[in-house]
Amino acid sequence: MTEWNTPHLKLILIGNSGVGKSSFMTRFVDHRFTNLYRATIGVDFLTKEITVDRRPVILQIWDTAGTERFHSLGSSLYRGAQCCLLVFDVTSSVSFEALDVWKKEFLVQACPSDPAAFPFIVLGNKIDLDHRQVSTSKAQKWCVDIGAEYFESSAKEDIGVDKTFHSAARAALHLKVTMWRMEETSRLQTHNRTRSKELKNAIVEATTPALLFSITSITTSEENNQRH
Repeated sequence: MTEWNTPHLKLILIGNSGVGKSSFMTRFVDHRFTNLYRATIGVDFLTKEITVDRRPVILQIWDTAGTERFHSLGSSLYRGAQCCLLVFDVTSSVSFEALDVWKKEFLVQACPSDPAAFPFIVLGNKIDLDHRQVSTSKAQKWCVDIGAEYFESSAKEDIGVDKTFHSAARAALHLKVTMWRMEETSRLQTHNRTRSKELKNAIVEATTPALLFSITSITTSEENNQRH
């Protein structure tokens, strides 16, 4: 990563089918909403450039199918993600209870270098609907337990959409910068170890002829003394 490059941040949306992942993503990127439900087949993908802390970033947003038959896509899809949004429907307790399984599956298949530090955003969608089954306090408690941020939204009414994605982008950028710094540190340490080894070898190569000459001189001198 260099200062003049625009970072690309990979965000993953996962959760049960029908919780509104596609609508949430489309509302953010295209500023539109439709009541026509269309199940995601495999994965969907959109990009959007935004500014995070006065820095331009390009979000690569991946919307995943929430059905069992597409779970095999997880390994290739999740790898390289910098933030994961766990999405549920506040009118469906089943979708909320499934988040723990989704989170564990993501960590298994994404294999982040530091699972405990990987950023998760939990999103309670469809707050515009009646007959809510998952309270805000219940969702917040679970988020405290797993160390995740919690947001509520309505893709239909455009409530909380931008705020959620900007928070996810900020968390993703922080992880990307942290990983880049760790890689740079590791690279410099490897370079320094290599240079140190090369220097030691050079010193040995430079001193060996002189050492052999010295040993030869001492041996010759001793032999001459013995003759006399």
